[in-house]
Amino acid sequence: MKPRTFRRHLRESFKNLSRNGWMTFAAVSAVTVTLLLVGVFLIVLLNLNKAAADIENDVEVRVLIKLDAAEAEKQALKEQLTSLPEVASVTYSPKEKELKNLIKDLGDDFALFEQNNPLNDVFVVKTKRPGDTLAAAKKMKTFDYTEGVIYGEKKVERLFSFLKTSRNVGLVLSLGLLFTAMFLISNTIKMTIFARRKEIEIMRLVGAANGFIRWPFLLEGLWLGLIGSVLPVAVVVIGYTYVVEELTAHMQGHFIQPLAYFPFVWQISGVLLLIGAFIGMWGSLMAVRRFLKV
Repeated sequence: MKPRTFRRHLRESFKNLSRNGWMTFAAVSAVTVTLLLVGVFLIVLLNLNKAAADIENDVEVRVLIKLDAAEAEKQALKEQLTSLPEVASVTYSPKEKELKNLIKDLGDDFALFEQNNPLNDVFVVKTKRPGDTLAAAKKMKTFDYTEGVIYGEKKVERLFSFLKTSRNVGLVLSLGLLFTAMFLISNTIKMTIFARRKEIEIMRLVGAANGFIRWPFLLEGLWLGLIGSVLPVAVVVIGYTYVVEELTAHMQGHFIQPLAYFPFVWQISGVLLLIGAFIGMWGSLMAVRRFLKV
């Protein structure tokens, strides 16, 4: 395509937006409302997904060492734990530290046990993947000098099952919402072009090529999608600032934190702009094809 022809198509696309003011407003409004819902849903879904990942990554296996185990035997047990393919790290926690943590969590009444500490030394094990926890814990139970293995057996199984179901439900809802957005926006844009079908028929009658007719409408759909994306992007950029500040203040020191403002807002903004542009162009292309009978 020659640059002069492309400039002509650009001018025509902008003129069409101004000539058909009400239809343009209707299409832009449909894009804005739908993408606003998509943006809010994506923010909630991605933050819930991060929270699920944080919860999974916080799961650990605590291997209690037998009270009569010597240092050499503890080292042998550590080597066995480290050799497991599922294990990412093994950290030693002496019983003195375990008692301090117990006193911190449950109160000073347990300080009486400082004179005769009944607790076990512990190896704190983190797996490479949260899903490996159950398989690794079963192997650890069989090792020599292991008094017991604590990992919240049934609770962890239910937790992983719940998180997996939540992710699947979220994925289905996301696809459903995106499909609905594509349907609503593209149909609104098709209506704007359907109202100008006479214009397309006249251009065909005077011998205009299909590509020559199609380009202004394609660009018009692009502008409708991008203009309709502006408000949702602004809401995401401004609104997520408030969300991050509020959640950070209320969850200070908690291991679950919202997604960092940067680069998350730019990623969401980019996704909304791309969705708006793609659906706008796609809706225009489908509508014009109907009248061109390509």
